Amino acid sequence: MATQYFRITAYHPAEDLSAILDSNGRFEKIWQFSSLLISKGFQIVEVSNDERFLDGTIGKAETAPDKLFLRAHKTGKPENISHAHNDIAYRAVKVADAIYIPDRERRA
Repeated sequence: MATQYFRITAYHPAEDLSAILDSNGRFEKIWQFSSLLISKGFQIVEVSNDERFLDGTIGKAETAPDKLFLRAHKTGKPENISHAHNDIAYRAVKVADAIYIPDRERRA
């Protein structure tokens, strides 16, 4: 089985906290990752696998079946912005200084 790389942007309303988290090998299905975050009080804003998202300013994490990677966090909600990649404007997500494109098919 191939390693599953997932990236989720989530917002925790009770704490007014947003985060970008990666999983590289911990979950077989993306719903398992989403379910974990929902059980902790997060609302899911974006979900992607590495076939759909473009890195933006966040490189991929190493394979680690026992870890989650907190790529960015901030107080407040994540921002939806336009971000250029190879001279194409995409709809992107920004948390703190971290930016990525959750869906390479979604233009700005």
